[in-house]
Amino acid sequence: MSIQNNLHTITNSLPQEVTLVAVSKTKPVSEILEAYHAGQRVFGENKIQEMAQKFDEMPKDIQWHMIGHLQSNKVKYMAHFVDLIHGVDSFKTLIEINKQALKKNRIINCLLQLKIAKEETKFGMSFNDVEQLLNSEEFQSLKNINILGFMGMATFTDDEKIVRAEFKTLKKYFETSKKYNTLNFDPTVLSMGMSDDYKIAIEEGSTMIRVGSAIFGQRNYN
Repeated sequence: MSIQNNLHTITNSLPQEVTLVAVSKTKPVSEILEAYHAGQRVFGENKIQEMAQKFDEMPKDIQWHMIGHLQSNKVKYMAHFVDLIHGVDSFKTLIEINKQALKKNRIINCLLQLKIAKEETKFGMSFNDVEQLLNSEEFQSLKNINILGFMGMATFTDDEKIVRAEFKTLKKYFETSKKYNTLNFDPTVLSMGMSDDYKIAIEEGSTMIRVGSAIFGQRNYN
């Protein structure tokens, strides 16, 4: 199967309201261009420097999403171009994104990453953390960020019941959070679902899926 065929198979099966983020981390520009020429415009990377390099080399109508765990000290390298940051899991990181966005005279779109999986390896805020954040005046004073919603990663398991329950929990919270309406919080995006579980995620209300290996094939991390 080619990248183009994989892409068309997935996009043709998606509901209209679901955005596909093609996860291009570790993939060369030649392969990303193949997806681009097949019509894909939204790409996700998990390392800021790698994404910045690809931004320089690739067409400028691409939306670049940062989907990996964020190191605050690297935000400056993507502040001038990143379209959406998925994995924001602390107030400290939000402050840094706001600071760098202000320098570039931009408003940067972000998603708060919630920890829905039982695994210790997964990053994310608790629901309680988010409540405190959204209620704080400090958060509302950040004028150069816009929180569009939430991102979550399910437990890595073959047990569909566990995965479905975790997605359900996040969707329910997403709906509940709409009671908060500040200038920098407007929850319209729910990013959940990857190559192995995006079909379940869509059934449970995801509006954005992050798919890599199902498009580009298995990764070579060597």
